[in-house]
Amino acid sequence: MTEPAPGVGLRVELVRAWPGRSESLALRLAPGARVSEALDAARRAGWEISGDDAGRLAIFGRIVDVATALHADDRIELLRPLLADPKQRRRARAAAAKPR
Repeated sequence: MTEPAPGVGLRVELVRAWPGRSESLALRLAPGARVSEALDAARRAGWEISGDDAGRLAIFGRIVDVATALHADDRIELLRPLLADPKQRRRARAAAAKPR
């Protein structure tokens, strides 16, 4: 699918964040575009996106895959992997807080 002329098509935003910094990229895609096409457009714009990055995606916090259709003003989020299981961390904090 080719990119539409400026001002035409879907406007979406691609975002990624690390501790202390974030990046966002506004994209204009053809109607009917999918997440995979947004990732391709980001790569053409100079973003390095690995296969691992493409495996952890969300739109407004809801997990999606590369075949998900996009809508106007969607925010596609490249998610970082979890460093620790949240349930295990919560259990460890609760155990440490228990009086002995």
